[in-house]
Amino acid sequence: MQPMRRFPLDAAIVFADILLIPRALGQEVWFEAGEGPRLGELPSIESMADQIEASTGRLSAIGETLSRVRAELEPDRALIGFAGAPWTVATYMIEGRGSDRSGARTYAYQNPEKLDRLIEVLVESTARYLVMQAKSGAQVLKLFESWAEGLAEDVFERIVIKPHAAIIEKVRAAGVDTPFIGFPRGAGALVENYAAKVPVNAVALDTQASAALGQKIQAGGKTIQGALDNLLLRAGGPALDARVDALIEQWNGGPYIFNLGHGVMPDTPIEHIERTIRRVTGK
Repeated sequence: MQPMRRFPLDAAIVFADILLIPRALGQEVWFEAGEGPRLGELPSIESMADQIEASTGRLSAIGETLSRVRAELEPDRALIGFAGAPWTVATYMIEGRGSDRSGARTYAYQNPEKLDRLIEVLVESTARYLVMQAKSGAQVLKLFESWAEGLAEDVFERIVIKPHAAIIEKVRAAGVDTPFIGFPRGAGALVENYAAKVPVNAVALDTQASAALGQKIQAGGKTIQGALDNLLLRAGGPALDARVDALIEQWNGGPYIFNLGHGVMPDTPIEHIERTIRRVTGK
């Protein structure tokens, strides 16, 4: 709520660590100081499948958080719910830590059936998690595929496009019509195919997205979001002003949610954020 109180932003997003789902499914998760997350041995698919129903209850604190934030926000400001997408979550579950994902990608080639079964479990658990978030007050749901880069087209279709579409189908089948934003970060040329095949309402774009790509997605009837480099926001100066103006100009012809191409860097000067918001909103 702090940035919502400080700045005239249109929406808040509640983030929760994406490794909460593996933990809820029975995989050990801990953090090493100065290094990051660690995960224990990958449980059997059967044992995780047995935990799907119970996993949603283990994530109830996130629902409570969303309810509290929704109650604090003004009615005209939206609340966005969030989940890590199946492939990105699977990379940590397979490798046991953050990495360059080479081990998980190799696993995808060597063990396609095992990966598909793991993805199926994650699709079901993630769909239930997002339904819970919508019922707790989230008015938009966002799927973060943070590690979508480097995948061959056929693999991208199998482990990104199809699982995202399946999650949305399951959420809709549960009677939830909350809009979806999909974020296939780093997918490059494959983003256009993602936008065409996944029934999201909006596509979040990373910093490499071209003007033409965004315009094609807009022309297809979908909203776009993002693309400002978070390192440029941290750097500030005339280059930041110029890029903000360029993004607005190139995508002003269709629905565009101004945002970053990834999260705010912790050491970003507050005055750079203030300056950017004033430039976008005039407030």
